[in-house]
Amino acid sequence: MSLDASSPVLYSFRRCPYAMRARVAILASGLTVELREIVLREKAPEFLASSPKGTVPVLVTPSVVIEESLEVMLWALDQSDPESWLVMPEAGYEWIARCDGPFKTALDHTKYAVRYPDLDPEQERGRAAEFLLDLNSQIASSDWIFGATCTLADMAIVPFIRQFANSDRSRFDAQPWPNLQRWLSRFLASDRFVSIMTKYPEWQAGDRPVIFPNPP
Repeated sequence: MSLDASSPVLYSFRRCPYAMRARVAILASGLTVELREIVLREKAPEFLASSPKGTVPVLVTPSVVIEESLEVMLWALDQSDPESWLVMPEAGYEWIARCDGPFKTALDHTKYAVRYPDLDPEQERGRAAEFLLDLNSQIASSDWIFGATCTLADMAIVPFIRQFANSDRSRFDAQPWPNLQRWLSRFLASDRFVSIMTKYPEWQAGDRPVIFPNPP
């Protein structure tokens, strides 16, 4: 399988949760893109020319540049949604907004506490835990946020829960969040997660295109 010059280009960074959720939606959609792995400390000039904001993911198509991860997810699923991720209650978007807003802010204040010397990291961890406790309750009697079927909300949120868990894994595992821990563990053990976490070398102009997802 090969890509032509009109194929979408996805600038990505393997460990970034925003880039992870973009990749997982593209994988689920069945579409293919050219993946360009960016090193954030030395960003490729072609990447910055496409998106001066300099954060991943960025999707470049012949007609549009998409600079927000949730919009990349919707771009992919609007074209092809074989697992019906978009079939979810409106509350799903509210969950995503809580994740991207108050929870992510508290997560950053906890994980990168040295950058915020005026804030109490334990207090910020408590704010993050409010969201996690609510999410744990939401999935108490089901495999996913809205029942037996995975939706956009699950895959938009789970990379950030992984990031929080990895900031202090033993502490996360010790919390009374069994449903949340089960939900995260299922994702981390899935072929889907393995597929989006393939390691790629830093992209440089002139490199042979990397197809994502990897062809079988």
